[in-house]
Amino acid sequence: MPQHYCGDSTRLRQALLNFIGNAVKFTAQGSVMLAGRVMEEDQESYLLRFEVTDTGPGMTEAQQANLFKPFVQADGSITRKYGGTGLGLVISKNIAELMGGEVGVESHLGEGSTFWMTVRLEKGVEQAVEVIQQRSEAVELELRQKHAGARILLAEDEPINREVALELLRDVGMTACVAEDGREAVEYLERQVFDLVLMDMQMPNLDGLGATAKIRQLPNGLLVPIVAMTANAFSEDRQRCLAAGMNDFLTKPVDPDVLFATLLKWLASAPANASRESSVH
Repeated sequence: MPQHYCGDSTRLRQALLNFIGNAVKFTAQGSVMLAGRVMEEDQESYLLRFEVTDTGPGMTEAQQANLFKPFVQADGSITRKYGGTGLGLVISKNIAELMGGEVGVESHLGEGSTFWMTVRLEKGVEQAVEVIQQRSEAVELELRQKHAGARILLAEDEPINREVALELLRDVGMTACVAEDGREAVEYLERQVFDLVLMDMQMPNLDGLGATAKIRQLPNGLLVPIVAMTANAFSEDRQRCLAAGMNDFLTKPVDPDVLFATLLKWLASAPANASRESSVH
């Protein structure tokens, strides 16, 4: 598929994750596959088709007929067994239609299902994309050169989110410790010095806001940069984070380029990092 598009990547990701989440939920064994291809192309745009195919239980034609209708589940027994209301499929349908496409399903009972959606995206400007890529590469290089070994405290209770964040931090030479809830994050800061804290907002025992308030009361927690990570991107959420004493705000799923730019911004001014660099040199 072509590499460069202009469109709403957040909404497209949301629609595909709805399909994928559904497929994983209904597939007790076997596989789930995501595929995409170009259906049409003109001078200004592409019509793309995405398919999510699973090896789950499949559906009858009667069940399929109700799938994309608001507040209608394919079968009441499905809700009881698997949970959910089917609203994610309705949302995906609305997103596809707003992006000039449509949705559908191909399924046979006992043989799995394929949910598909089409979207029309404008052709991207390759030169502009290359400039952005060059800037991103420059940020990563500067992180490795100037801040390799920086100590990051990652406060995150969700295992997959933790693994993704840790892998990104390792890619640029960061050393990370993991706290699985806000209380554990505070305990880390009571004992150790970190260059920066990545703080999830919703955690058990003590949430991100409460943990930040306690960290700011610690002698070595006054100046350490704390960056919030949350799925809520509304301005009031940002204001709550800043009011609690956080320095910055990242929305989930975390964009690697945005994460690296944020790390570079705050590590450059972190007191702990400055002392670490001076001891190295």
